[in-house]
Amino acid sequence: MNQEQIIQCGDELYKALTQRHTLRPLTERFDGITIEEAYHISLRMMDRRVAAGETVIGKKIGVTSKAVQNMLNVYQPDFGYLTDKMAYSQGQEMPISEQLIQPKAEGEIAFILKKDLMGPGVTNADVLAATDCVIPCFEVVDSRIENWQIKIQDTIADNASCGLFILGDKAVDPRKVDLMTCGMVVEKNGSVISTGAGAAALGSPVNCVAWLANTLGTFGIPLKAGEVILSGSLVPLEPVQAGDFMSVSIGGIGSASVRFV
Repeated sequence: MNQEQIIQCGDELYKALTQRHTLRPLTERFDGITIEEAYHISLRMMDRRVAAGETVIGKKIGVTSKAVQNMLNVYQPDFGYLTDKMAYSQGQEMPISEQLIQPKAEGEIAFILKKDLMGPGVTNADVLAATDCVIPCFEVVDSRIENWQIKIQDTIADNASCGLFILGDKAVDPRKVDLMTCGMVVEKNGSVISTGAGAAALGSPVNCVAWLANTLGTFGIPLKAGEVILSGSLVPLEPVQAGDFMSVSIGGIGSASVRFV
């Protein structure tokens, strides 16, 4: 791809985001699009969001669990950027019918950093030392690619299919919980729909954050103190619509819930 095509794709994805419509997969339209080119497209899309008044407040790791990889036929992690416009707090209703196109919810563990992390060479011990607390979280992903027909390049270009997220109201010290074995239970409209454990995400959510810090380090990008880092789903993606109510409980950490409107 040339620079003009990268800008074109980033602008198309931004328009799809703001006008709530989908696009044909980029991988069908541009033969041989690389992962590096896809990240440049995502940066163009994010530049448009920042120019429109959004502020970057963190980062997310996507496609970390086998359950999600198998659902999407995407078999390696990716990352995207979180903005203030995506963030909701416990007790707030989430207006997916106004903001998203084809939303799917996933239970995660969010890390709140107190120190910068800059790869390469970041270890799990570094991640724990840099983390202020962990919080139960729902990420509601969305795709600007029609029918979620994505390859890894499509979801990367689309800011790792970022949608919205909501944090629970309880935070704990990550050194006081076993993030590998902690169990997760997700309920939708009063029924348990999935269970998982920390090990579902690359063996541990801490591995995910270390992967992100080291991957971003190759681009000269740090994880910054104060940022929210979404570490990846521990359970399968669940389609949601207005009227649904979901809750997630994580052993040793707490819970989060959200009503969709």
